[in-house]
Amino acid sequence: MIDEATILSFDTATNNCSIALTRGGFVNGTVVASVHFSSGITHSRKLLSSIDRLLAEASINLSQVSAIAVGLGPGSFTGLRIGMATAKGLCHGSSKPLLGISSLDAIGASVRSDKLICAVLDARKKEVYSCFYRNAEKPYASRCSEPAVLPPEVLAQQINEPVVMAGDGVDVYNSLWSELLGNRLEIAPARNCFPAADSIGFLANEAYLAGQFLDLAGSMPAYVRSSDAELSLVKPVRRPAKLQSAEKGQK
Repeated sequence: MIDEATILSFDTATNNCSIALTRGGFVNGTVVASVHFSSGITHSRKLLSSIDRLLAEASINLSQVSAIAVGLGPGSFTGLRIGMATAKGLCHGSSKPLLGISSLDAIGASVRSDKLICAVLDARKKEVYSCFYRNAEKPYASRCSEPAVLPPEVLAQQINEPVVMAGDGVDVYNSLWSELLGNRLEIAPARNCFPAADSIGFLANEAYLAGQFLDLAGSMPAYVRSSDAELSLVKPVRRPAKLQSAEKGQK
């Protein structure tokens, strides 16, 4: 079996769309080509054309790619759906396997530190998506918690040691965390602010070699929390006042 795969990967979890073509993993892997863009334009209007351009500039056809990897989130619900739909379409058209990598894992794995690492993405509604990582046996930081969505001050309460925080959530809550964590807080460089497709590709190489492919029909993004539409479905239905009065009269 080959020990390195050529992976086309992309992440649309945030307003920064990242696309990369990589070979191998974190140890001896290489970035063949990469591009990222951030704008007010919906990712669906630029993603496919950017992928086509990236492959053309690298002189690689989709048939030469080993697999397609997509950032699973958490993040923007719309962005994640666009990313997953695009990945599935490319896999259907090329008969390539689909791999899924957590967008938080992509951030955590990109940070080099002996300290505790916390990947944080802005979840809006005064909350953040977060997950903790440590550099241990692997050549990159791996999870030591499960992804969660919670208020930024509650996240700070869970940290009692020096920590490196990375992700776009830092830009939003830097002042709050600086106040609550003091000198325990270290901010990762700007390059770790968003999930990078090259990190997704390197992580996906390991998943590819392990045969951890996603089912094209049933695979879904990792939303972590329910959307507003889904939450509205479980809200109790308020009964009309007349019906409530009639029920009281029957008791």
